[in-house]
Amino acid sequence: MDAEKKIEELRAALLEATLRHVPFDGWTDQAMASGAKEAGLSAAEAARAFPRGMVGLFSYFAADADRRMLAALEAEDLKKLRIRDRVAFAVRTRLEQNVRHREASRRAAAYLALPQNAGLAAAATWRTVDAIWYAIGDRSADFNFYSKRALLAGVYVATFFYWLNDESEGLADSWAFLDRRIGNVMQVPKLRGAVKKRLATLAAPLRRFVDRGSSGASRPPGA
Repeated sequence: MDAEKKIEELRAALLEATLRHVPFDGWTDQAMASGAKEAGLSAAEAARAFPRGMVGLFSYFAADADRRMLAALEAEDLKKLRIRDRVAFAVRTRLEQNVRHREASRRAAAYLALPQNAGLAAAATWRTVDAIWYAIGDRSADFNFYSKRALLAGVYVATFFYWLNDESEGLADSWAFLDRRIGNVMQVPKLRGAVKKRLATLAAPLRRFVDRGSSGASRPPGA
């Protein structure tokens, strides 16, 4: 347990230090090396914390954001809200918690757009939307499991990109955009048919990406 705690402390320290360099260097080995130096970590300690290098550090960044979101949601009484309001609250919480790292998030979008990171992008998005649905009480174990997550992924990604460039007071425009996107999804039942056709080819690859890089955050039907 002491060894695990030490590794976790190394990861947290290295992430926090690296995030101060990402806005300038992007999600690169240079940013990670600068972060390690700033945190007083040797190259060996950095490699022990993240054997996969920047891919591992970025995955930790995304997973840590999901954990913080879940902790915030668990502290709220979501049962009193409508499902669409729970979803909006969860997405908003996820983004608001990352406001101080908005520039790092902007650089993350560029990092994930690289062809070699397509799997990482799919896995990170899947884990976030899966965590949101589970946190707000979804226990579906049929086709709805995938359709809900596919639809929310579209809402979340669109809102994320809008949020990156939002300069409105209190990010009010982002939350209005989020509400509109959720409303559009709920008002167009024909989307379910379209999603069902696409999931025949998308669901399995997404699940493989998640299973390859995840530590059990995602729950397939029946889990």
